[in-house]
Amino acid sequence: MGQWIELKAADGQACPAWVAEPDAPPQGAVVVLQEIFGVNSHIRAVADRFAARGYLAIAPSTFARVQQGVELGYTEQDMKDGFGLKQAVDGLPAPGVLQDIQAAIDWARERSGGKVGIVGFCWGGLLTWRSACALEGLAAAVCYYGGGMTTPEESARQPRVPVLAHFGERDHWIPLDSVQAFGRAHPGVEVHVYQADHGFNCDQRGSYDEAAALVARDRTLAFFDRHLG
Repeated sequence: MGQWIELKAADGQACPAWVAEPDAPPQGAVVVLQEIFGVNSHIRAVADRFAARGYLAIAPSTFARVQQGVELGYTEQDMKDGFGLKQAVDGLPAPGVLQDIQAAIDWARERSGGKVGIVGFCWGGLLTWRSACALEGLAAAVCYYGGGMTTPEESARQPRVPVLAHFGERDHWIPLDSVQAFGRAHPGVEVHVYQADHGFNCDQRGSYDEAAALVARDRTLAFFDRHLG
């Protein structure tokens, strides 16, 4: 069972984070980055599943700098509210929320005593890509349908660690031709495209696709086992 803790970023900002610890000594750690819906029950469940596989998992609230305690569902109104919060975070002076993600990485490395990976979904997928390109202390990164990460501006970044990226070919938020261009620009990134829509990993969304989610999960776990072991 997980619990909430409070992180402190380099600038002193407090950041709540959900932590799930394995029963045995961890084989490494995974930072889990939320969608635009907060560290809700789905993201906590993702962290709990990583803990069940032997990893220390921590999910920092990447909305904490603009609003505390955000936990949204997946209705149309929730989507609007979450997008507004995302825009507010995007408007913060640099390095903004990356400081909170760095605090989670540092905490996870110290607590686990092992290597640290990072995984994110939707907006969290984009933040995962940025983290892989800019932050310290990571050993691997997995991006699930990272909204915006296939734009020319984001694709121009260069990752400092191995990256695995999952996309849905029916994702109207991330055009398939931009995914293909991203893959060509980053031949070292392991890119997989599924016959699925945006959000296919989340079993609380109408776009959930069990077959795609299971294949992506197995690839993600194998990737982390390879790079965090």
